[in-house]
Amino acid sequence: MSNGADGGGRAPRTGHAYLDAVLDQPGSVLALAHRGGAYHPEIEGLENTVAAFRHAVGLGYTYLETDVHVTRDGVLLAFHDAVLDRVTDRRGELARLTAREAARALIGGREEIPTLARLVEEFPGTRFNIDLKSEGAGIALADFVDARRAWDRVLVGSFSGRRLAEFRRRVSRPVATSATPRDIAAFLAVPAARAAAWLATRDFAAFQVPHRCKGVRIVGPGLVRRAHAAGKHVHVWTIDEPAEMHELLDLGVDGLFTDRTDVLKDVLTTRDQWWRGPGEAGGPDDVVRRDEGGESR
Repeated sequence: MSNGADGGGRAPRTGHAYLDAVLDQPGSVLALAHRGGAYHPEIEGLENTVAAFRHAVGLGYTYLETDVHVTRDGVLLAFHDAVLDRVTDRRGELARLTAREAARALIGGREEIPTLARLVEEFPGTRFNIDLKSEGAGIALADFVDARRAWDRVLVGSFSGRRLAEFRRRVSRPVATSATPRDIAAFLAVPAARAAAWLATRDFAAFQVPHRCKGVRIVGPGLVRRAHAAGKHVHVWTIDEPAEMHELLDLGVDGLFTDRTDVLKDVLTTRDQWWRGPGEAGGPDDVVRRDEGGESR
């Protein structure tokens, strides 16, 4: 295994069970199925559907990435775009639809847009990385998490600092969140000697960043080392090529988002960095067994 050969080494302890679970298996990292593994050949065209997430869980993924929008009647839907047009057989803005109206749209001609509630209930042994995509999503998600006592099952992020701040203010107990774009820009601008101290005061638990942006490298050994010194994770999106996965893992990153769930699992297994999680009742293995048993949903 080559873990952290050039970078920040072992994942830090953050104080959040969502992130610290990997410390139970030293050297492992978070493998996050982006929209359920959107470009896996067996489910391409079915992103953010129950079928996609079931497929990822069947491969052994216990961390699932999705996005949330709020319907006109306040229901959280797991869907990336603000409009239906790109991936469904209907058109329209999600924010203008009720949950019942949105349910008429089919992804890939056959799959309904799932509610977040359905995903959380259907896959009880998994954790979710959730991106707030619409106005009101932060407040709605905070209430959702509190109602289900799911504080350790989610990590919440957003490109909108305002939505993320709304979530943090509203939720009743600490929940792992990621850095906002403004946090990331500030961190990159802070001199190395001051970065760890500055980071330690921030209320996020993880940097979730692209490897490169507009030709500029974002993730390097310095970022990983300084983030770890302040007890923050570094997760990189969205990585589908084996060579790039190996490069980032050698730097010591703590998690990778991927659309190619098969490729990432192969890479992590080869490196002895695949973390499956406990195969206990209610865990991911149990979910797979129930699915294979044909239990109705």
